[in-house]
Amino acid sequence: MDLTGLHFLLTYECNSECDHCFVWGSPWQSGTMTLGKIRQILSQAEDVGTIKWIYFEGGEPFLYYPILLDAVQESAKRGFQVGLVTNIYWANEVEDALAWLDPFQGLVQDLSISSDLFHGSEEMARLAENACEAAGQLGIPIGVISIAQPRASEATVGQLPLGESGVMYRGRAANKLVHLVAQHPWTEFRECPYEDLREPGRIHLDPLGYLHICQGISIGNLFQRPLREICQKYDPESHPIVGPLLKGGPVELVHSYRLSHRERYADACHLCYEARIELRDQFPDILAPDQMYGVFEEG
Repeated sequence: MDLTGLHFLLTYECNSECDHCFVWGSPWQSGTMTLGKIRQILSQAEDVGTIKWIYFEGGEPFLYYPILLDAVQESAKRGFQVGLVTNIYWANEVEDALAWLDPFQGLVQDLSISSDLFHGSEEMARLAENACEAAGQLGIPIGVISIAQPRASEATVGQLPLGESGVMYRGRAANKLVHLVAQHPWTEFRECPYEDLREPGRIHLDPLGYLHICQGISIGNLFQRPLREICQKYDPESHPIVGPLLKGGPVELVHSYRLSHRERYADACHLCYEARIELRDQFPDILAPDQMYGVFEEG
């Protein structure tokens, strides 16, 4: 597996609880990277030799601003290109946004901001305008992530509102949003339509060290094995979850492990996510951590 991008989930904590969130971001979530671990991970990323981009996201990474800034500075110093993903809760005015972003000038090559009703209220439009204006003044490249509302996302991609992508019904969306959309026969979902499970190019890393080929599907823990070794020895066909998904999508995952299922699901992610929940006791180190499955909300 040749990685070109490593996406740090700096924290699972978020100031919001968006219904569509893959990672169950919440003020009540736990798990945040330390500076020591970030430096250790960056050294491992250098050792891989193919990684060009480092992203910091969450949760909401700006909640741990001093850690984020140090991590960005360290990444840039090591020669990586750096990206950030944020819900821009901090962009109350252009002046405020300038204060938050100024230390990142010259260090960040991509600032991705969330601007849609899922990431808060329509107030997000004003925050986005402030962030875009500030980033423009500082020369920081910026893009907007916008998710279509559930009923709009039933349309095909080409029919979605310009610049918006559809909801994927995994994480909190599998719990909160599936009742809003049409359900389809479970036998339709014979491939993973969103992730390249053989050669993903980029992978997400959480504060506990889990490497997620998709949120909640781990291919190893770099605090237990070096990242370079995990990449070199990754065999998707033999992976207990990835293998069946490559063979026949979520339907094959259900067949392989003789899982219970309903007759209809919102999309492939919905069926896959519910199948994985049923398999967690069997594969606790692969379908991990608890945060990815909303377990923290149970108590």
